[in-house]
Amino acid sequence: MKAPFTYLLAGLLGFSLTAAAAEPECFPDEVLPDNLFPTVLLKTSMGDITVELDRRRAPVTANNFLRYVLAGAYDGTIFHRVMPGFVVQGGGYTETIEERELFPPIINESGNGLKNLPMTVAMARFDDPHSATSQFYFNLADNGSLDPNPRSWGYAVFGQVISGWDIVTAIAEVDTGYNELLDAEDVPLMPVKILSTTVQ
Repeated sequence: MKAPFTYLLAGLLGFSLTAAAAEPECFPDEVLPDNLFPTVLLKTSMGDITVELDRRRAPVTANNFLRYVLAGAYDGTIFHRVMPGFVVQGGGYTETIEERELFPPIINESGNGLKNLPMTVAMARFDDPHSATSQFYFNLADNGSLDPNPRSWGYAVFGQVISGWDIVTAIAEVDTGYNELLDAEDVPLMPVKILSTTVQ
């Protein structure tokens, strides 16, 4: 099955899931409601990465990420797109390019004041601005072109890497190439896996 490939702005950020674009869902603060800045540990095949989520500015997006973490949906997935100087993207596919069950798409919180700066984490999506599901990316640079502007919704930042910058940088340096199953370039030749994700 050919995986869908969605571009961010001028062909920048792709690979969104085949989740049907149901109506965007906004849900209450039901996951760890007393913690506005929860942290999540991602154990990867190249080392540990810890991200801090910002529920104050991106409550829907952070809760969505937490739902996938607590469901174990990211465990065993890969970073399927690596573009040095731009992004490292994952959260959508297993090593055999199978997709996980998805929660409904969420509203786009890109106007929350958080910017696509180095080592922030944001949501990937289809062209529909309210189509983000499970896939996320780490910014490797100041990607201002992914921020909202009068002509574009942009992409919602919802947290930042607080530990493991060196791991994200190392992932960004792996060899990549064309993957037939994804019908896409920039795919690591040796899978970089998310082994487990846990809320700290």
